[in-house]
Amino acid sequence: MDIIYLHDLKIECIIGIWEWERRIKQTIILDLDMAADIRRAAATDKIEDTLNYKAVSKRLGEFVGNSQFQLVETLAEKVAEILLAEFKLAWVRVRVNKKGAVRGATDVGVIIERGKA
Repeated sequence: MDIIYLHDLKIECIIGIWEWERRIKQTIILDLDMAADIRRAAATDKIEDTLNYKAVSKRLGEFVGNSQFQLVETLAEKVAEILLAEFKLAWVRVRVNKKGAVRGATDVGVIIERGKA
C-alpha cells in the first residue's frame, strides 16, 4: 500500500464544549495519511493520475473552517467521511490535534483509521 500524506495542516475553526470556545476560532492541526496506489502517477508523471493533495487541503480548509463541532472526535469522523467519499480513498488515518486544550500538555487530540468496507 502506498500512502500520500498531508501533515501539519492548520485550520481555524470553532471547536469545543466550553462557552468561551463557542465564541472564538481556535487552530486545529490535521495530519492525514491516505492510501493511494501511486504507480500510475509515477509512470505518467501526471497529477490527474494521483490524489491531488492541494484539492484535499482546499476542501478540508473550507469544511473545517466553517464547522462548529464540540468534539474533536466528531470532526475527525467527518473529515474521514469526506476523504473516503469525495476522494475515493480506500483507507485514511486522520489525526486531529487541538494544541493547548489541556493545561500542561503540548498536544491533545484523536487519531482514527477508517476504510471502506
